[in-house]
Amino acid sequence: MKIWFDTEFIEDGRTIELLSIGAVREDGKTFYFEAECDTSKANEWVKQNVLPKLNSPQQSRSWIAQQFREFAGEKPEFWAYYADYDWVVLCQLYGTMMDLPKGWPMYCRDVKQICDSLGNPRLTKPDDASEHNALADALWTKDVWEFLTEMANAKA
Repeated sequence: MKIWFDTEFIEDGRTIELLSIGAVREDGKTFYFEAECDTSKANEWVKQNVLPKLNSPQQSRSWIAQQFREFAGEKPEFWAYYADYDWVVLCQLYGTMMDLPKGWPMYCRDVKQICDSLGNPRLTKPDDASEHNALADALWTKDVWEFLTEMANAKA
């Protein structure tokens, strides 16, 4: 099952702390939760662009991890846009990468790499009102993946 996801987080160059995670499966089912987090550590950019979009009850990381495990299933294929930090913060929900649920890959596929391989075509821009909302960004990532996949197939 393909899963496109996005996270919002606080990072300081040493640690990454989850604020929210959003995902959409190829069957259309969505997932969104906000994590318990010390937002006082957020930099100005996060305070201006992300924190105002958080408005759901905060859940514990362990609870989110369990819910996401159920959502993703046993053999997911993960996709994100500029995936590196998103993948790290997702993996950290389970501890180390070695603690990922059985059957999960130890890597995430990056939609930006497809974009690069196709010459960086112009992509739709996320709606300013919803950009940096993890679920809205996950849905946008799925749309971009579909656009790029169609483009790649047309070139084949």
